[in-house]
Amino acid sequence: MEKKSDIGALILRVVLGLIFLAHGLVKFQDGLAHTATSFSEIGVPGWMAYAVAWLELVGGIALILGLGTRIFALLFALFMLGAIVKVKLAAGFVSGYELDLALLAIAIHLVLYGQHRYAIDRLITRGDYRKIK
Repeated sequence: MEKKSDIGALILRVVLGLIFLAHGLVKFQDGLAHTATSFSEIGVPGWMAYAVAWLELVGGIALILGLGTRIFALLFALFMLGAIVKVKLAAGFVSGYELDLALLAIAIHLVLYGQHRYAIDRLITRGDYRKIK
């Protein structure tokens, strides 16, 4: 029988992955040059738009699958912390950084507690898929 915490971790991981995947796809659809210009306008080097877009895309897929969970969650936590401080803090909590703060909290949870039962990471770290019940 699954533990409720395993189901909860799965939900958090997949939702965080979906959100970042969607944001990465939008950056590619809008054109990375446009995103780079937006980054430059807020004082962030334009080249970082490319790194962020790829991180969101690849990291989002990886989180959905549960591959490299702690690593990508840490990168997303750092990314969200930077976004809050650099961009959203001035707008205030409501309609400002509240969503970013929630994503930061989810990412930190995944860094601290890892992938749990339903993740490719678990297959790799355990070495035997039959041990997963």
